[in-house]
Amino acid sequence: MARSRRRVRGAKDGTSGARKRIDWGGGADKQTGRLNMVLIALAAVAVAAGGTYFWRTTHTAASFDELVAAGQPALASVESQPDNGTEHLSPGAAHSYGVAFPTSGAHDPTPTDPGFYGTPQPPTQLVHALEHGHIVIYYDQPGERTLGLLKAWAGLFGGHWDGVVVTPGAALGQAVVLTAWRKTLRLDSFDPAAAAAFVDAYRGRGPEHPVR
Repeated sequence: MARSRRRVRGAKDGTSGARKRIDWGGGADKQTGRLNMVLIALAAVAVAAGGTYFWRTTHTAASFDELVAAGQPALASVESQPDNGTEHLSPGAAHSYGVAFPTSGAHDPTPTDPGFYGTPQPPTQLVHALEHGHIVIYYDQPGERTLGLLKAWAGLFGGHWDGVVVTPGAALGQAVVLTAWRKTLRLDSFDPAAAAAFVDAYRGRGPEHPVR
């Protein structure tokens, strides 16, 4: 009887019939696992931070709306200012407005962006910001709670045509001055409701591109 010739698997690669081991990358399992855990942790932190930011923004907006409703009577104290034009100056050129907190007139081609500033901003750029529809709020030493609220508003309203600019103003002490295009409201004792009503009434209504 002829001897059967049975093929031995793996003979060609020197395994002598033993089942060949497949490397699935198991050596990197621990390292990959650690990396995945780090990525998951970072994603969780990002989601939590985003949720916190959303809550704070929503809470700030809701609180602002409540203040607006309460502050409507204060709008009777808003002062209308003369129209001093909308001429553009050469970039960086100075201009004398004759008042501490101008609300119209010749201005720099570049407006001040919305935000909270710790140093005084050029008046010529602030006036252009008013023309854009931003509210410019001047402060000096109004107290930490007031500064915190103004910072929150500057963060809440950052649109290109309807933002809030908060900048230092000279010799105000505890007073705060709010300005819009040709409008002024001075608060010798800061009233959040009155300030919110002013911001809501005039934000986004500048002559260059009104959006509200």
